[in-house]
Amino acid sequence: MLATPGALPPAAQDARWAYETKQDGQRVMVYLPGDGSVRLRARSGEDITGAYPELRPLGAALGRTPAVLDGEVLALDERGRADFQLLQGRMGLAHAPARAARRAAQVPVHLVLFDVPYLQEPLTGLPYTRRRARLTELGLAGPHWSTPGAVTGHGAEALRATREHGLEGLVCKRLDSVYEPGVRSRAWIKIRNMRSEDVVIGGWLPGKGRLTGRPGAVLVGQRAGGRLRYVGGVGTGWSEAERAELAELLRAVAADRCPFDPVPRIADARWVRPRLVGEVSYSIRTRAGMLRQPSWLRLRPDLTPEESAADLPEEFGGTP
Repeated sequence: MLATPGALPPAAQDARWAYETKQDGQRVMVYLPGDGSVRLRARSGEDITGAYPELRPLGAALGRTPAVLDGEVLALDERGRADFQLLQGRMGLAHAPARAARRAAQVPVHLVLFDVPYLQEPLTGLPYTRRRARLTELGLAGPHWSTPGAVTGHGAEALRATREHGLEGLVCKRLDSVYEPGVRSRAWIKIRNMRSEDVVIGGWLPGKGRLTGRPGAVLVGQRAGGRLRYVGGVGTGWSEAERAELAELLRAVAADRCPFDPVPRIADARWVRPRLVGEVSYSIRTRAGMLRQPSWLRLRPDLTPEESAADLPEEFGGTP
């Protein structure tokens, strides 16, 4: 069951909803047949059990009781927050057991569980509150898995708390909602905390297909210690008119040299003089300071590249 992007429910309906932290990890369905084994499947249906050997002991957690659990695999940073960049080094190793074991020792994962569609019998027709109660009663807490709580009501406060703690966002779940496998339902609403910052355009990538002849993405940076450092490529957020306008502006500042230091390895990149400032939204920064899920908001003709608003944050080497 998938959530639909949206906003908080109306205040008058707040008490009809539960609120869970939106995690930045890999969604999994956990199959416990009751024989001590466990199988993990990704949203694609791929069997990814082999990628996470530290989760195998979960197979014996419920004894002979068969169950299907819904959850998210996370890799946590030193502050205990989900870090998708760390997790990427664990994904894709389902068929490389030796490498998966080595990576598990270096970057262990943690599975958070938030639903139980099956427990000896199908529970998909039960309301969220009853499924959640059944899940909590299982007491699934171990060295690499847990069942975080959910808050009923107080949605605005819950969302504010995720922002204050730098978390990805919030998932709102209607208390009477049944579990709809394979459906992106309005009974589950996801809210991603997006941030915005100013960036300097240092290059672009040619578009393909219907975008041939126009930029498919712009390559952006922020100042750090007197140099322009590459922080990501932005390929979404424009209207057709805005993309056409941007193409003209980029042609006017074309350059032969890359303005980023160090030079990023990007095939087919076209470089420009760093004269254009824009504003982008993004979810979080990676540990290296890159923008995750950036989207274009607008040009900032009122700002020059020398404006402090285009500085990389201090923790990534920028100006204090």
